[in-house]
Amino acid sequence: MDDRRFRNAMGKFATGVTVIATEVEGDVHGMTANAFMSVSLDPKLVVISIGAKAKILTKIKESNLFSVNILAADQQELSNIFAGQLKEHKEVVFERLDGKPVIPGSVVQIACEVSAEHVEGDHTLFIGKVTDIHIEDVEPLVFYSGRYRSLTEEQAVTL
Repeated sequence: MDDRRFRNAMGKFATGVTVIATEVEGDVHGMTANAFMSVSLDPKLVVISIGAKAKILTKIKESNLFSVNILAADQQELSNIFAGQLKEHKEVVFERLDGKPVIPGSVVQIACEVSAEHVEGDHTLFIGKVTDIHIEDVEPLVFYSGRYRSLTEEQAVTL
């Protein structure tokens, strides 16, 4: 099977949209990603998958920390900024959660310390020990089949 077919198949899995952020020497670096999942409740662990060509890869290895910011439905522009899709430079303001940079207004902010890394194929999997979490009660940004989507509540039908 070719790369495009594999990519199209993986795109049929609806995901949230995250921005992974880290900080090195006072500079915050971020990247849009949807390769994120929880791993363990005890201890609290998550995993992110970073491509070998991604600039943030060496930054996370250097800092040994990262945050996962699950974007809200109104944060599509932030997703595009960190995916390198916007031509003009836009300043992004970060807040702090347990000392890690996080994006305000995200559905969830997860502060992590790297507990392990594993190279698999053309990606590095970082296992993050969760050090703090902040949750907002807002709708998430959803990505499916190469497009941003939104959730709609199904209406119950009364007979």
